[in-house]
Amino acid sequence: MTVSDDKPQAAVIGGKSFTAVAINCAAKAGEWIKTKLGNYSRLDIKYSPQDLVTEVDKGSEKLIRSLILTHFPHHSFLGEEGVEPGPAASAKALEDVKDAEYLWIVDPVDGTTNFVHGFPFFSVSIALAHRGEVIVGVVYDPMRDELFLAERGKGAYVHGKRMSVSGEETLASSLIATGFSADQQYALPLNMKGLQALAPQVRNIRSGGSAALHMAYTAAGRLTGFWEIGLNSWDLAAGALLIQESGGVVTDTNGNPYHLGVRNVAASNGKIHDEFIGALKQAEAQA
Repeated sequence: MTVSDDKPQAAVIGGKSFTAVAINCAAKAGEWIKTKLGNYSRLDIKYSPQDLVTEVDKGSEKLIRSLILTHFPHHSFLGEEGVEPGPAASAKALEDVKDAEYLWIVDPVDGTTNFVHGFPFFSVSIALAHRGEVIVGVVYDPMRDELFLAERGKGAYVHGKRMSVSGEETLASSLIATGFSADQQYALPLNMKGLQALAPQVRNIRSGGSAALHMAYTAAGRLTGFWEIGLNSWDLAAGALLIQESGGVVTDTNGNPYHLGVRNVAASNGKIHDEFIGALKQAEAQA
């Protein structure tokens, strides 16, 4: 990976760049996913009718896992498609590997429903955590060929340019994003309470269907903030570092600091964060 004064220096172990491997994996998986758009052969339902998986999700994860373990065979790997559906299984899968020295956390297609419908808003999300702290995060949008990259302590970048969060200082001037959980019993009703409460208080709300891209857009200043109930580590890990390295704030919906076990997330440019959390609290939509 070429290093220049205005780009982040790659994290390296034994001469191998973590960041270069993450970028290469995301790019290769993204290219392959794009060729499968409108051309997948099997659609399965996981946790609920809104929680979909195709052979493309599984193939993308297999490709990424193989590439990573070729370079770093002793690292641990947590990918969405290697985990049984449902919140309990997700929590247990993270618990089983959370103490790993190096843990790669991967969502091979974040936005599968969009992919299935040909709606061009999905991404590949790859993060690397060192002893529980995310140190590299990559989110790649193959349809726009946009790669969002962050290294801890070295900033976040898109198109090779440094990213920074937006400047809005109030909820009233903010463009906020959210998502709609496949968990219709618990997470979705809470998110709807938050949506109903926040919609009159903000400039507008968007829901693109990829949490990783919502996080990346918040880091890039395209969104002021994002919240969602019932996510997983692979949805959030890379995007959380992108936002933190762009000057923003990531917490749970109660305002507690982000960690890999957070499932209910609130992220913002920082300037609106207290007001944002306060509005969710008032609506009893924090989880």
